[in-house]
Amino acid sequence: MKIIFSRKGSDSSSGGKPSPIFPDGTALSLPIPYLRSPTRFSDVRWHNTSVGSIVECLTNGRVKGRNRCHLDPDLNADALPRLPGWRPAFGQVEKAQSHLENQGVGPGDLFLFFGWFRAVERANGATWRYVPNAPDRHVLFGWLQVFDVVPIVGTLKSARSERSWLSRHPHVNRHWDNNTVYVARETLSIKGLTSRRGAGLFGGTGERLTLTPPRSAKRSEWRLPSWFFPKGRRPLLSYHHERKHWRGREPWVYFKTVGRGQEFVVDVGGIPEANAWLRELFET
Repeated sequence: MKIIFSRKGSDSSSGGKPSPIFPDGTALSLPIPYLRSPTRFSDVRWHNTSVGSIVECLTNGRVKGRNRCHLDPDLNADALPRLPGWRPAFGQVEKAQSHLENQGVGPGDLFLFFGWFRAVERANGATWRYVPNAPDRHVLFGWLQVFDVVPIVGTLKSARSERSWLSRHPHVNRHWDNNTVYVARETLSIKGLTSRRGAGLFGGTGERLTLTPPRSAKRSEWRLPSWFFPKGRRPLLSYHHERKHWRGREPWVYFKTVGRGQEFVVDVGGIPEANAWLRELFET
């Protein structure tokens, strides 16, 4: 099995603001603005609240609820009205999709989605604002284990399509080169986790889900369990082949993530510590 760390949600180039960590510890990955999407920020629901109202607060009105957004990965069944047969799905295109192909990503592999997050608080008892001086963090917010890999040629809007439930997904509403959608399994096929859904959102933002170490000045500096440290023929994360950038200090390994690339892939086949680590993630 391969694990794919996949960077998604609002960032400095698309959206311009971090996604919020609420006072109860839950995290909302803000979709990026996208003019050609069939979905508006105000259409998307989060705990019975319109994401449009949240994004307007956090961008000081620069992004409006009526603006369209790229809801991808689409992991939360309650975010939008759903057609029969809906499943969580994630799309990728162009060079980023070529990287996934070159790494052999396919059915059974596990996407772990991460993004840029910062704590928020209520201002004047109503609107949301970022907590002053709260640190920026890279945090894992969701997962998807691949059931099927669907190349998108044209669109799948037809009611006769066997995947008509994908009609609102942004990757079937515009042509891109190498456009591909990854459809989730119904349940995980990972030992000890087979009762879990095949895709979804993590329930919090605790230490196990936070990739950036405490007190780190840069969110791109990561801390992972020490078994990630490259030893012998043990595989490295894709895009991170320079071993000199890795340093170990039990029980962790530390390194700086590269700016390029949306997905970092590691093959964990034959690494028994990987399964235990995944179980710990889902226990949070």
